[in-house]
Amino acid sequence: MSPLPDQRNRYTAKAPRMQSILWYLLAALAEIGGCFAFWAWLRLGKSPWWTLPGIASLILFALLLTRIDTPEAGRAYAAYGGIYILSSLLWLWCIEGVRPDRWDITGAAVCLLGATLILFGPRPV
Repeated sequence: MSPLPDQRNRYTAKAPRMQSILWYLLAALAEIGGCFAFWAWLRLGKSPWWTLPGIASLILFALLLTRIDTPEAGRAYAAYGGIYILSSLLWLWCIEGVRPDRWDITGAAVCLLGATLILFGPRPV
C-alpha cells in the first residue's frame, strides 16, 4: 500500500534534512581537523608540514558546506554554528581527552536548539 499524497511529501521532506545534518557533521570534522593542524604547528611545536593536510582539510570543509540544502549561504552558515560547537566539544573529549563539563553541554544544547530552528523552521514558500 502506498502512502497518501500528503504522507509521501512528509517522508520525502525528511531526506534532505538528514543529508544536511550529515554534510554539517562532515564539514565540522574537516574544519576542526584543518584548524587543529595549524594549532599543532603553532601551539604544540609540530612540523610546519602539518599545515599541508590542514589546508586540504579546510578546502574540503568549504566544499562540504556548499552541499547544505538551503539556497541562502548565510542561513547554512548560521545553522552550522551549532553543529560546529557540538563537534568541537566531541573533539575536545575524543581527541584531546578532556571531558566537557555541564556548562559545555548546556551551551551546546542551546546552540543546537538555535541551529535546529534556523535549519528546520517553517519558511514561506
